[in-house]
Amino acid sequence: MAIVRDELNLTKSQIGNIIIASVSITVVARLFIGWLVDRIGPRITYTYLLVIGAIPVILIGLSNSYESFLLFRLAIGVIGASFVITQYHTSVMFAPNIVGTANATSAGWGNMGGGVTQIIMPIIFGLFVSLGFMEASAWRYAMMVPGFFMILTAFAYYNWTTDFPEGNIKDLREKDPEFNLKKKNNQKGSLKEAVSDKRVWALFLIYGACFGIELTINNIAAIYYHDFFDLDLKTAGLIAGLFGLMNLFARSLGGFFGDKAGIKFGLRGRVAFLGIVLLIEGIALVIFSQMTILPLAIGTMILFSLFVQMAEGATFSVVPFINKKSIGMVSGIVGAGGNVGAVMAGFLFKMEGLSYSESLSIMGIAVTAVSACTLLIRFSKVDEKIAQEELEMSLVQKAALQAEMVNS
Repeated sequence: MAIVRDELNLTKSQIGNIIIASVSITVVARLFIGWLVDRIGPRITYTYLLVIGAIPVILIGLSNSYESFLLFRLAIGVIGASFVITQYHTSVMFAPNIVGTANATSAGWGNMGGGVTQIIMPIIFGLFVSLGFMEASAWRYAMMVPGFFMILTAFAYYNWTTDFPEGNIKDLREKDPEFNLKKKNNQKGSLKEAVSDKRVWALFLIYGACFGIELTINNIAAIYYHDFFDLDLKTAGLIAGLFGLMNLFARSLGGFFGDKAGIKFGLRGRVAFLGIVLLIEGIALVIFSQMTILPLAIGTMILFSLFVQMAEGATFSVVPFINKKSIGMVSGIVGAGGNVGAVMAGFLFKMEGLSYSESLSIMGIAVTAVSACTLLIRFSKVDEKIAQEELEMSLVQKAALQAEMVNS
């Protein structure tokens, strides 16, 4: 981003607009994709999204002004809706005792792409420069690389996945005459139920306070270290990349401990754990914002990264239990909350009167306040009973499978 900023002469306000645009379009996209995946399944939805999304990624190198770059980033932001498909897919594929871990791991490894990108893209850029390309054209050619990988991923997803454990939607419709009827009954009123459930909107705010913050840090971390600590671009990118690389295990930890809390204390245990990690996240962000010594800044950033990503994993250890009939829609609304949070945070970094440190501090205070929203997430005794029965069934099936493996 620093190279693009210098070449296109982007101001701080324009960079803020670009960040806001790239994440705000995802809000609408996630809501639509959540509705769509409930109806046609994750396999086809994901394939088309990846192929269509690869087009602006490959062509962004054609931009030659703030306006054209903004439009391309707006189009690329639609790809962020892929998160909803992933969460839907893992929610229907995994048992209640591990669904939080599965959701968190798949999303965490997906988010890890942000950290890998912070490290790899400057290297790819440097490779093109070493081949004799000018910097003004090297970044443009570098952007073609992830675009082609998206197309390869779409091919793999289409050929190597199924919509449900039982098979693909198309095949199930042909084999099971009652499948369409069952889907329609599940979808009837599901949109209204999801939108009118206050727990969904509490999770919307909570996810904005964790994933929205992560998106913002991914966008500004390299520039922050480059400008505030006067580091060269490659070093700043490597340090910023550590934040995203924590997704390798941090988000999974959130889902794992969310599952453990659920096994021991029921659904309320999942929610309580979410509130704790969100509170620690906010405090850690405030501390990070005050660091002026590089090693301390890196250390507190890693601590903050651990808890922000654990909060994300813990959030989606709760989501599958909110409304079984519309997992896609609930995931879409909650996922959109992450992008709304990033948009709100983007306005802070857009303001000329605020330094990046001050903006980070304000975000930390806001996250701490939002942790109180977990008090709004409650489940009825019936919900707790159903979840407990499903959990016990999955544990019995797990024990039976382990016994079968030992005997064989």
